Amino acid sequence: MQRQGYDGTGIKQIAQEAKATLGSVYHFFPGGKQELAVAAVRHGDEEFVEILREVLASETDPAEAMIACTRALADGLRDSDWADGCPVTATALGTAHRAPDIQQAAAEAFERWRGLVAEKLHGAGIDEADARDLGHTVISTLEGAELAAQVSRSDEPLRIAGTHLARLIDSYRPADAWR
Repeated sequence: MQRQGYDGTGIKQIAQEAKATLGSVYHFFPGGKQELAVAAVRHGDEEFVEILREVLASETDPAEAMIACTRALADGLRDSDWADGCPVTATALGTAHRAPDIQQAAAEAFERWRGLVAEKLHGAGIDEADARDLGHTVISTLEGAELAAQVSRSDEPLRIAGTHLARLIDSYRPADAWR
């Protein structure tokens, strides 16, 4: 689903790539493709949480952490020959307005990611409400830049996003904080 989206991915293909029988796929996912998609979204959520935690912890300065995050996303795209974008976004976009359980899992993922960013920003001295709002801005920008980088097969959208997110975060920096 990460590469082909929800509609472009069939249960038979999933079973073949997992080297599993179709019966075993339906045994573990009796709700079929939709239940499997929810599990895929949750798995994608966990993968990005790991990346996000790692890059946020790697830098004391949250502005520098944003640049590190965009570099990590660009590296992942480049390593996959631009095929592996965000599985949460790919699956959510392909099921908009018709699969509420998938949409809910995606919304929960985005909320979790925003929370991690907001926590880093607030921990660096940014007001809690501003940190929460910036968390929204950061995740929305990262998702859009990752999609733009993937379709253009260029890391430029992510590099630009990282630079401008860092500037934005710096503009909220308390005078005595993190530098």
